[in-house]
Amino acid sequence: VEAALFFQHRSCAPKSPLMATSKPSLKSLLRKGDLLVAPGVFDGISTRLAEQVGFQALYMTGFGTVGSHLGVPDAGLASYRDMVERVRTLSALTSVPLICDGDTGFGGLLNVDHTVKGYEAAGAAAIQLEDQEFPKKCGHTPNRKVVPFEQAVAKIRVAAEARSSPDFLIIARTDARTALGLDEALRRARAFAAAGADILFVEAPESEAEMASICSSLADTGKPLLVNCVEGGKTPLCSKQRLIELGYQLAIYPATGFLAMGQALTKVYRNLSEAGDSFGVKSDLAEFKGFCVSMGFQQVWDFDKAHADLEALPEDAEKKSASTS
Repeated sequence: VEAALFFQHRSCAPKSPLMATSKPSLKSLLRKGDLLVAPGVFDGISTRLAEQVGFQALYMTGFGTVGSHLGVPDAGLASYRDMVERVRTLSALTSVPLICDGDTGFGGLLNVDHTVKGYEAAGAAAIQLEDQEFPKKCGHTPNRKVVPFEQAVAKIRVAAEARSSPDFLIIARTDARTALGLDEALRRARAFAAAGADILFVEAPESEAEMASICSSLADTGKPLLVNCVEGGKTPLCSKQRLIELGYQLAIYPATGFLAMGQALTKVYRNLSEAGDSFGVKSDLAEFKGFCVSMGFQQVWDFDKAHADLEALPEDAEKKSASTS
């Protein structure tokens, strides 16, 4: 009886939210004259919610992931293992491409090779690699230093060679603008394109004029250009249409989510601490049952319903089978 019930219910079991699904390639979403917007995600909740509101791609932010996972600054303190496990977890939660921050590749050329292979195997759609010295720092904070030109280019060449699929994209980021000037940043970006990068990312331009110069100077590489939109950062925030006009095809908003979360949590925690109850913040809270659905509980409830008789005692299952025969 138990075996019969098991096989009877296998076909109607709800699919796991972690079950692998075929995702569109990031490459297929990048189009000239359009802008793909990817919000920063940093944990399971932000990843689920970002996909549910309709984004076509997500960006696993280093700042947010390191902060949420380890509670430390994005200053080279997270290890490859810390980050690749986050890639694996967040990628499994979404059906859209996940762009992942790979920092400096966590070491030398051999480390870059290992990191690219690990991120690709973990489910990332693209890896972002930068030319900062180790330990690296967030791209919109001061005192960043970059490695020599030849070493930076070699890392991108190794990254392009390490991937197993051409659909796994290499995003080459240079932080040279802040320390060495825009001309050097453009020289590096052009060399990254020649070395095999798929998307070019000149970090922290400080005016719209610099953003326009980046896009016009690199247009002949034929590579999509990425802009990093950080509220309170060094780069001016522009409308979607303006970014398209400048020539960008991909915009990441790494900080928007965790800045919103930080402000919301501070408000409700402060109220709870001062008042001793949550009555004053009810309007700031999501509805509990709806949030349960957002987190995947509907699949749990459906599963429990479909398999309720499998959890019954053997004698109960036999009685039910006899009554229906």
